[in-house]
Amino acid sequence: MRVLRVKELILPSRYQQKHNEINMNSFGRIFRISTFGESHGPVIGVSIDGVPPGIPLTIDDFAEDLNRRRAGVKGTTTRIEDDFPEIISGWFNEYTTGAPLTILFRNTNTQSSDYQNIAKTPRPGHADFVAYKRYKGFNDFRGGGHFSGRLTIALVAAGVVAKKVLKDIDISARVISVAGLTNIDEAIEKALDKGDSVGGLVECHAKGIPIGWGEPFFDSVESFISHLAFAVPAVKGIEFGSGFKAANMLGSQHNDQILDETGRTPTNNAGGLSGGLTNGNELVFRVAIKPTSSIGIKQETFSIDTGKVEELYVEGRHDVCIALRIPVIIEAITAIALADLMIINKGMEYK
Repeated sequence: MRVLRVKELILPSRYQQKHNEINMNSFGRIFRISTFGESHGPVIGVSIDGVPPGIPLTIDDFAEDLNRRRAGVKGTTTRIEDDFPEIISGWFNEYTTGAPLTILFRNTNTQSSDYQNIAKTPRPGHADFVAYKRYKGFNDFRGGGHFSGRLTIALVAAGVVAKKVLKDIDISARVISVAGLTNIDEAIEKALDKGDSVGGLVECHAKGIPIGWGEPFFDSVESFISHLAFAVPAVKGIEFGSGFKAANMLGSQHNDQILDETGRTPTNNAGGLSGGLTNGNELVFRVAIKPTSSIGIKQETFSIDTGKVEELYVEGRHDVCIALRIPVIIEAITAIALADLMIINKGMEYK
């Protein structure tokens, strides 16, 4: 009988290390999503494992959320894609089969020449520089490559499926401020006039969640949602319930009084969560979205070619305020997290 040394017991095998690296673009325990593609590559896609069989699903089911994510309104990019979902596995006769569900979106409106000047002069605030270093210059820099907000279409598609799994849970998100102003149009106009960009704050609510979902410590509801939220490009912060205001409150102010056996409370400083578990009240959280990195103002950046700081002018089509397109993505990641937690809690059967 072979005796394992302590080092062998503690450290993962080379196979396990490779396996972990392969799954760096995946998330979830049972309802598990894997994303792939680049901004200017042929396709963007998502494969979803753990989808219960028998869920009715049509191409039209994706239309509303995909339209909400699509650019076109004032302050968003002029790059407009068809965003037509192609379901290539896990779907038969307009029902999920229980096999991995894979959805593709083809990129048809790219202008890669706009990005030639950033190949060796990375944009300040973007992933260009770290991607070049991390992948030794082999990264696809066009449109941000795999780091582009374009990949959030995969999250939205997975969110549509997750909402189907959840059925009776209502999830809604909206922009509540831009550049610190509640007058969003005014904030967008100011940024457009300057050729600059602005960030925003998005608030999400989810109603109808049963008590007790979540897996503390490390898979608490906050942990699940936060992990997915920070996978969304441009998200820089998150808070639940009263959030950072709680640091300035007394316990007598912050504590939500329990009124009955349903867990109903007159206040919701906890944001619908207690001890990492859902408590029967409305789930409430907010995410902070940073300003878009690509702006119409000349900036200075390090040149990989010359080794000097040089002037950079970013060309191409970019969002003045990416926050305008974020709410449906935040709804999607919330649904993905809750669908996984629901299946962990209740099992795979779809009823």
